[in-house]
Formats: sequence, structure tokens, C-alpha cells
Amino acid sequence: MKMLIMGKIKTVTYVMLLAFVFGCSPSSQESSDTEIEKVLLDSKRNLVFVEGGEFWLGDVGNESGAPFTPILDNNKPPKLVEIDSFSILAKEVTWGEFLTYLHDVGRAEEYTIENGFSRAVRLPIVANNDPDSPNYKDKPARSPNFHEAENYCSWLAEKTGHPYALPSEAQWEFAARNRGQSVPFATDTGELDIDVYLQRSPVDPMHPVSGNALVHSSNQVERRPAGSYPPSPLGLHDMTGSVAEWTRDWFHPGFDHLSSDNPVAVEAPSSAPSKRSVRDLAGYGDHSGGLATVYARHGEDVDSPDQGFRCVVNHPESIN
Repeated sequence: MKMLIMGKIKTVTYVMLLAFVFGCSPSSQESSDTEIEKVLLDSKRNLVFVEGGEFWLGDVGNESGAPFTPILDNNKPPKLVEIDSFSILAKEVTWGEFLTYLHDVGRAEEYTIENGFSRAVRLPIVANNDPDSPNYKDKPARSPNFHEAENYCSWLAEKTGHPYALPSEAQWEFAARNRGQSVPFATDTGELDIDVYLQRSPVDPMHPVSGNALVHSSNQVERRPAGSYPPSPLGLHDMTGSVAEWTRDWFHPGFDHLSSDNPVAVEAPSSAPSKRSVRDLAGYGDHSGGLATVYARHGEDVDSPDQGFRCVVNHPESIN
């Protein structure tokens, strides 16, 4: 009997240890009230207020008039638009935050190998407490599709009563450019100093941060924890580098379709009926031809699992 009891104790201890390592409850995949409350508190505490204004959306060119993105035509000519004030998350949504949401709404199990989500072979939709893992809870999440990124922001809105949403493309660029300044990179200096982190072999997560952005191929799923690099003058992290980010706009080749007042593309064009606009192509590792600048954009199918995201609060005053 004593040996049986000791065996049970060891089994329980092992299960609890696994739960700690993989960041979930030993008895369920549900998020606790404490976990949810922390995500909601952080989602409010980490907001940066962005005072609205007028700016030229698109590639305005450098001081000599040359475009920042000479190999792209889909961000030219720039369009003069007016943006209302809003708030935006200073950091990309993390694996820990994203899995708290997926567990709360009961959809984490939909994105497993067993349920046919093939991307999970390369990058599972999980969160853990292992800094060596690409799924470490503080590293930027890769949403399995556009809809879950959008739903996460809607979940925040439902839980908090504040109007969270994915940023419009114009909001994203306005914030990345420090309220519309003609800067090429959303870094602390406006210039790019690439961290050598993923250029080393083997990769050491404990290796000190260098530079002011991580620009590396998406073939390497590893990234630094969100917020590892110095913030932009506006107080935002990783809007150049880390991971590419969803916006809520349908992708159009250019800006002629947009209004001049708080523009957002709410209808898909017939030429790209399933693509949403993605920003921060430096998050893919793209760097040549100005693709790492804040002006670069492209359309990505809504089922693509490669993008991260952050949310905005569409309210003309700070809610902090």
C-alpha cells in the first residue's frame, strides 16, 4: 500500500511539473480567472496613446525625393489622410497572452496536428515557460490565421468594455512613423542596426541583445521576447522586425480606394478577394529594396499562419 501511495505521489508530481513547463493547468486547457485578468490588465497598461493628425499615407520618399521602397508600386502615390487619436499596444501580442485567449474561448485544440493543422508540425500553437523555445510565453505569437488575430482583439473588447480592434493600415503606419514623420524605420533612432542574434549558430536565447531590431528570415521561427529592443520615440517596440503584423484592411494595390478621413479598406477587391494587408515586412526578414522600411506592405491570404499582431483602442482619449 505504501508503495502504491508513493507511486501515485510521483505521478501527480510529474504531471504538475509538465503543467509548469508547458504553461497550462494539469487538469484542463482552460484559462484561469487570474491568467485572464493579467492579460486584460497588461492590455490596458501597455497601451500607448497616439494623438491623431494629418499625414501622407504611403511612400513619401526621402529628402532627395527618391522612394524608400524602389521595388514596390503598391504604396505609391501617397495619399493625404486624417487620423483620429487612438491607443496602440506597445508590444506585439505574446504566445502567453494569445493562448490564454484561445483556451478561454475553447479553440486551442483546433490548431493541433491531430486536428489537421499542418503548421503545428513546424510551430505549434502553444505557450510554454522555456526561454529556449520559439513558443516561450513572452515571445511574439503567430496567429494561425487572420481571423484569430481579429478575434483576440474583439475578445479584449468584450472583456474590458473598451473598443479594441486590429489597427487599420493607416493607424499602423501613422504610429510606426511617429505620427507620420518621414522616417524609414520604427526604431529608437529611425535607422536600422540589425541584431546578430539569429546569425549565430547555435542560437543562444541568453545572448545579450545587440542592435535595435531583429530582421531575419521567417524560415527561422525563433524570435526574441516581445519588447527586447529599444522603443521608438513614440514608445512602440518591434514595428520594424520581429514578426510581420496583420492589419484589418483588405489589401488593395495602392491607396486610391481609401477615404481621406480615418481610412480603412472594409471591402475586398475582386483582384484579391482573400488577402488582408500585412505590415512590417522586416518581420519576414525582407530587407532589400526598402522592404524593411515602415512603408513596405503586401497582401496575405487570411488563412496564412505566419503573422503576428497588436491591437488598438479606437477611442479619442487615453483609457489609461
